[in-house]
Amino acid sequence: MSQSTLDTLTSRFDPQAASGMDEVFQFHFDDADSHYLVIKDGELSVAEGEHDDPSVSLSMSTATLKGLMTGDVNGMTAFMTGKLKATGNVMLATKLTSLFPAE
Repeated sequence: MSQSTLDTLTSRFDPQAASGMDEVFQFHFDDADSHYLVIKDGELSVAEGEHDDPSVSLSMSTATLKGLMTGDVNGMTAFMTGKLKATGNVMLATKLTSLFPAE
């Protein structure tokens, strides 16, 4: 994940939407290093690598993530066409757009 993508996610994070959450989103990219987001009680931290026990793991390209975050790519379509793979609490992935609303 590029630094600009990380900066964009951090700047778009909505702490109110994350109130009371205690979740880990693991991102596996086929064209970049893995990263994970820890969301706990309205706070966000981003780290490179693999988390020991993520709530949900998402596998995709960085372009797919950018498309999901801009609204150019529909998450369900990406999932159904194999551009996005998810394991763990798959329904949690649907909260990404509310946690990181478009600017």
